[in-house]
Amino acid sequence: MDEAVLAAMARWPNVPEVFGWLGLDRRGRWRLRGEPIDHPGLRDFIARNYAHDERGRYFFQNGPQRVFVTLDYTPWVLRLQGETLLTQCGTPFAEAAQVLIDENGSVLLAGAGRQVGLIDDRDLPELLACLHDPAGQPPGDDAFEDVDRAQLTCSLGRRAWPVRAIRSSELAARFGFIAQPAD
Repeated sequence: MDEAVLAAMARWPNVPEVFGWLGLDRRGRWRLRGEPIDHPGLRDFIARNYAHDERGRYFFQNGPQRVFVTLDYTPWVLRLQGETLLTQCGTPFAEAAQVLIDENGSVLLAGAGRQVGLIDDRDLPELLACLHDPAGQPPGDDAFEDVDRAQLTCSLGRRAWPVRAIRSSELAARFGFIAQPAD
């Protein structure tokens, strides 16, 4: 976090928390009361001061005030830049362990600890081209009907991750985050 933010927190420790104003959409865009935040400086400030509490509620620390983030799906949205996966904050995603595909076709990466990030839909064609079956062949359409049985692997550069199915309703509990934080 920014030094100025840490100093403000120490100076004013009892500022009320804010809920329902700030959101993160499925493309990694910050939204204020539903409208995209277009100012690059504000987006960068939010990204530098984005964290979570012990309950799994993600927030932006705005000086002494904690502004909780409503998540459209996951706390992280990932973009591919070459062989690197970057979060919406512009930082590399923690070491990925597996690729997950939900019943709606959303593709996610499970990272170190309990981190999970949704792949931005604009990068899906590139990532899906990295999938292969045990024989090294691209998967057929039927592979996505039963992802676990298809035994797919996602190979990106020198890394290879198993591909597993997940139900979207299980995601928050499995990865310990609260998508709709409340007081």
